[in-house]
Amino acid sequence: MYLLYLDDSGAAKNPTERYFVLGGLAVFEAQVDWFTRELDQLAEAFDSSNPADVEFHASEVFARRSHPWKDMTRDEARGVIKSVLQVVGRSYDSARVFACAVDKQALAPGVDPVEFAFEDLCSRFDRYLTRLHRSGDRHRGQIVLDKSTRETSLQRLTKEFRRIGTQWGAIRHLADVPFFVDSSASRLVQAADHVAHAVFRRYNAGDTQYFDLVAPKFDFADGVVHGLAHKTRPGETCLCPACLSRTVRQGDQGSA
Repeated sequence: MYLLYLDDSGAAKNPTERYFVLGGLAVFEAQVDWFTRELDQLAEAFDSSNPADVEFHASEVFARRSHPWKDMTRDEARGVIKSVLQVVGRSYDSARVFACAVDKQALAPGVDPVEFAFEDLCSRFDRYLTRLHRSGDRHRGQIVLDKSTRETSLQRLTKEFRRIGTQWGAIRHLADVPFFVDSSASRLVQAADHVAHAVFRRYNAGDTQYFDLVAPKFDFADGVVHGLAHKTRPGETCLCPACLSRTVRQGDQGSA
């Protein structure tokens, strides 16, 4: 089974933030132990007696307001975030990163950024699994989220997607509704949190130093970055990897 761990960054209802991001990474079930051991080893630098109590939460590391991050310099804290992302970046070739960056003003009135991003990533993950099935890898997928994400509404949405599909098509390869876990108990959810933070910083603040560490891991096929979605305002031109790869692909098809 392939597990897609997701977390969010940015607040859906915060008017001072332009973007909301849902993001994370998909790994084969047997790979979870490697990520856990790598991040446990990283945590030993901050509490060697009990590294399991060190939770890597990107926004808390970034803000430096709580232990053990509050005594760090700005550069030291940024280095912690980068170290977590480097674990993702150097991981298995089969590990894939997924994210949806939503410009909240690009959505129609009444559309929930959280639900929009979740629907988008359900579709992208299912299409990734479809490609694997075509190559002979017939495993199914499961989505795992932090408990802080809205459990009831997203479980309801997943049931609907499996029954009637998303706006982008049918969902065929998800094994069950999402599982919700405490982020403090899951190193993979913590890694997903850092991916979401990296994407949020790239779109909301124009800061690419974190994003660049995981950019090569985004699901990619046929010249398109399928693992990254950028919901923009109508008529807006964007040269981010998600938008640019689609623009180039459309141009190639138009000239064929």
